[in-house]
Amino acid sequence: MKDARPCSIAATLALVGEKYSLLVLREVSLGATRFDQLVRNIGAPRDVLTARLKRLVDAGVLEKVQYNDRPKRYEYRPTQAGLELESVLLTLMAWGDRHLQEDSYRPMVLEHTCGSELVPQVVCRECGKEVEHADLTAHPQDPGWTVTGPAVA
Repeated sequence: MKDARPCSIAATLALVGEKYSLLVLREVSLGATRFDQLVRNIGAPRDVLTARLKRLVDAGVLEKVQYNDRPKRYEYRPTQAGLELESVLLTLMAWGDRHLQEDSYRPMVLEHTCGSELVPQVVCRECGKEVEHADLTAHPQDPGWTVTGPAVA
């Protein structure tokens, strides 16, 4: 049996797809950077949260920064890689607001610096048009794969 399709989505999910990992990134992006804040806001068991934080730090998504000497205490800050995941969080939040909340309820509203409520959308970097499924064409880069699956030899 051949291996699964080479995929950046799968590789990303291997890192941030574990339970609580994206919630850690949500909290850090909102400014809750200390362990006790993360435990309280996420509701994760302390040992699980410790493991997620270590994995995100080891992968270069977060950095662990000491803020107190006695006792030693640390906070977690996003690296550039962590900041780049914020757009993923925003689109997940927007999808959840549209498809999972009842009666137009939204647990969090974000305001852009222009003063308007942020409604994230994916746009093409070149033309600026909003991306829609029908406008996309996939080009597998691995020679062993086609759009629909493994290439037949």
